[in-house]
Amino acid sequence: MAERKRVRTRRPIVIVEDDDGMRQAIGRLLKAAGYTTAAFESAEVMLRTCAAEAACLVLDVRLPGISGFDLQKRIADAGANLPVIFITAHDDPLTRKAAARAGAVACLRKPFARKELLEAIARAVPEGTGRSNDN
Repeated sequence: MAERKRVRTRRPIVIVEDDDGMRQAIGRLLKAAGYTTAAFESAEVMLRTCAAEAACLVLDVRLPGISGFDLQKRIADAGANLPVIFITAHDDPLTRKAAARAGAVACLRKPFARKELLEAIARAVPEGTGRSNDN
């Protein structure tokens, strides 16, 4: 079966994760899969640096300062309806309900399988969007 040609853009997958190792690992995984990424250690830094031009958000639920849920709400209140994937080491029914209320594509418990994150992003991001150019 011939592979379909993908239309590629530079809209990044935005990662907000306070753990350096986890943030770097997610960034490497997504870059290896062909995505453009922008990674931030806090919601505050992301808000100062990056507008709502992302293809998708990957947000840690528990961040120092503004939480992942609050960040997603601020972005939505500003008029950007971006797909979001929440990640958390503190998985519980309340967290899952909050993620569902926020319209999350997925809520993944750390440590999650690489395949889980890539599948969630594939559901969240139209084919080719967020991928690097071939140039």
